[in-house]
Order: sequence, then C-alpha cells, then structure tokens
Amino acid sequence: MSVTAGGPLSDDAIDEFAASLRGVVLRPDDEGYDDARAVWNAMIDKYPAVIAQCAGVADVIASVRFARDHDLPLAVKSGGHNIAGNAVCDDGLVVDCSGMRSVRVDPAAKTATVEPGATLHDLDHETQAFGLATPVGYNSTTGIAGLTLGGGWGWLSRAYGLTADNLRAVDLVTAEGELVRASDEENPELFWGVRGGGGNFGVVTAFEFDLHEVGPEVLSGILVHPFEDAADRLEEYRELVADAPDELAVWFVFRHAPPLPVIPEAYHGEKVLIFAAFYAGDVDDGEAAVAPFREMGTPIADAVEPHVYEEWQQVFDPLLEPGARNYWKSHNFVEITDGMIDTFVRYADLLPTPHTELAVAQLGGAINEKPTDATAYPHRDAAFTMNLHTRWTDPADDDRCVAWARELYDAMTPHATGGVYVNFVPEEGGQERAAYRENYERLAELKAEWDPDNVFSMNQNVEPVS
Repeated sequence: MSVTAGGPLSDDAIDEFAASLRGVVLRPDDEGYDDARAVWNAMIDKYPAVIAQCAGVADVIASVRFARDHDLPLAVKSGGHNIAGNAVCDDGLVVDCSGMRSVRVDPAAKTATVEPGATLHDLDHETQAFGLATPVGYNSTTGIAGLTLGGGWGWLSRAYGLTADNLRAVDLVTAEGELVRASDEENPELFWGVRGGGGNFGVVTAFEFDLHEVGPEVLSGILVHPFEDAADRLEEYRELVADAPDELAVWFVFRHAPPLPVIPEAYHGEKVLIFAAFYAGDVDDGEAAVAPFREMGTPIADAVEPHVYEEWQQVFDPLLEPGARNYWKSHNFVEITDGMIDTFVRYADLLPTPHTELAVAQLGGAINEKPTDATAYPHRDAAFTMNLHTRWTDPADDDRCVAWARELYDAMTPHATGGVYVNFVPEEGGQERAAYRENYERLAELKAEWDPDNVFSMNQNVEPVS
C-alpha cells in the first residue's frame, strides 16, 4: 500500500495500471526509480508515488486517467530541464514522456512532427539532414516540449520568431484523458493557449513545426573582453544592436572565463565579458553584420567564424550539464540604460561561484512583430531578457547564491518591463501574473474550459475561473 496526497493507493491498483501500459511503471523500491525521478536541477529532490514511463499516446491517456481516478497529484516529465522542477511531484504520479523521442521530417513540406521527449539536439539532428531548422533554445539537452509550451527562443528567433510561433499544430491529452488536436483550424483557442501558456492544458504528445532553410554552416562565435573594459563595451554594444539586422543576434554574458582553447590561459578562471554572436543567413552577409562588434575595443579572443549549425547548438552544453544546483532570476527590458550597465558591472564583480553567469539575450526582431495577444506568450515588447544563472554544487552555498540572484533581480526591477519568461521562473509558483501578463485572464477562462479541476497544476499555474 502506498500513501499519496490523495490517500491510500493499493498495490493491486498500481499492478493493474502497470499491466495496462506498454511502458514501465516504477515505484519507490524499484530499480531505476531514483534515476527516473532525477531532473536537471539538483536542488529538486521529490519522491513520486508512481512514475509511468510512457511508450506512446495510449500510455499517456491511461496515466492521466489513473491520476484522476485516484486523485493523485500529476506532473509531466519530458526533458526534465525546468528550473522549478515541475517535471516531478511528491506523492503523486509522474507522466514520464522522456522516452518518446521520435522526430519525423517532411523535407518537401518543410515540417517536422516531434514527440514530447525529444531534445533540441534530437530535432536539430534530424532537420539538419535536410538543411532545415526551427528556432529552439541554446542548450541542446533541453526538452522540446517545455521549451515550446513556454514560448521558446534562441539564436534563430530574431529571424524566425519563437519556437511557439513556428508551431503548426499539437496533439494533446486533456484532463479528461481524451486526445484532441489543436491548430489554427481545430480548437484554435486551445492552440492559442499552448503557445506560451505552459503545461496548463494537457500533455502534448506531438508537436508539428514549420522549418526554415538554415546551415549547414552558420557564422557564429564568441568575442571575449577583459572585465575592466565591460562598461565601455556595453555602451558600444547597445548602440550597435539598435541597428542590427534581424538575422543577427548578439548576446552578452558575465562569467569566469572557461578553459577554452580560444581564450588565453592567463584569463582562465578570471571574470570576463563575453559577447556571443550568431547570424541566421549567408556567411558573407554575416561577416559584414558582425564586423562592427568585432571592432569594439581590444578583445582577449575573437572566435567568430563559420560553424556547423548542429555543432554550434551544442557548444555551451558542457557549461550546463546536469547534477549541479541551479537558481535563476529573470527580467525583460526594452532597452539598456546607463543605470543598468552600472548595476550589471557591480554585481558581476560579485559573481558568487565560478560557474555562475549573468546573461542577457537579445530578443526583438521577428518575435516582436506579432501583437501581444497573438499567442499566450505575451512579451512582444522585450528587446532583451536577463537570466541570472546562479550555479553551484555544495548545498551549504544555497543561501549565499540565492541571495546574490535575488539582490541583483531587485536592483534591476526599476529598469524592467514587469514581465518574466515563464521558463525562467525558479519557484513552483508566485510569478504567474508576470509570466502571462495581459493574457492571464484569457488563459484562466481557457483553463476553466479544458481543465476546470486543475489536474495540470505542476507548472506556473493558471487557476481556472469559477
């Protein structure tokens, strides 16, 4: 007999459930349980009563129905990368879709149909076989499901929009355990909601994306500058990005220099300012677009050159491997002011660990061409987004690292829009209004239609209107 948040759950009930699946059901004493409950952020340590490792749509349907029938908290795991750890829950059921990783590309139609357990690299690997891609994030081990449902952006987004903007349709298992399709033609309001509304409406079992001609080679790379020159470089940077073409994305990061061959050994472990550039188009055109950024100051390293797109998408993976403790805080901005630059530099000088990053991504371009209510993702005014990516290994450092992130977050609040990217929210709840902003009430009405009992609550939760 297992004790869950919904009350006693008999072994016979679990046995019957397990027999109905093609996949595997794990209980706390089973081999593989601890690996299955682990997620990317090592701060998350939750103990589900049951983990259903689904092999297909039928298993997902059966799992949702089982959770409902037994009044179990329900979490959905795909890539397991969510910073808040929403892929697992205590004393409930985890619908684990991480084994459902199929990617099917139609090169003639320039579309891809993707299962929810696929990672960004799974998608990139298949689409690049045909010289195609869709905008996704910058860590290739991230799951496509959580990325897309939160909106999703990366190197291609200024040229082609959000991951969610390139979504054509989804198949989704509802809170009633029914499979429905959502697109502009079928259940269009639900389709609106899944594009930025997170996992509030069901378990997506298939994503259909539009693809674009990308690569196989792209111009990309990093420009590294000494920390003492950071303020001057950022003042130049903000002038240059104001006129940058949509094909060009240039992000900046404060961190301790990693031991990369392109960075002189004398700077390894020292605080630096790194600009990361990417051009979504012809390499020669990219050289011209990046040239003004390469002329800023005297860089320690200039490693901007043609890269294989699929390899570039994996280049930062070693800095983001699982097993570390992570805490993020995030803001959106419409511009970079003098006060912001001063604050960035002051807090970057106090980075709490060698693996912590103060990162700012350039957004805008095609992302902001859509109106706020075009999709549930509302942040169409943001030109930049900041992620305070605090990262460490010793639990004794928790308070110190979290405090640094929160203090910098508070210091940047007067400069920010008041919005936050839902996939960067580190706690289980509390920032829903900031994440969904003007679209929150519409999402609450949609929630009441598709999930009135709030079965899908392990997310940045939208409560259904009564």
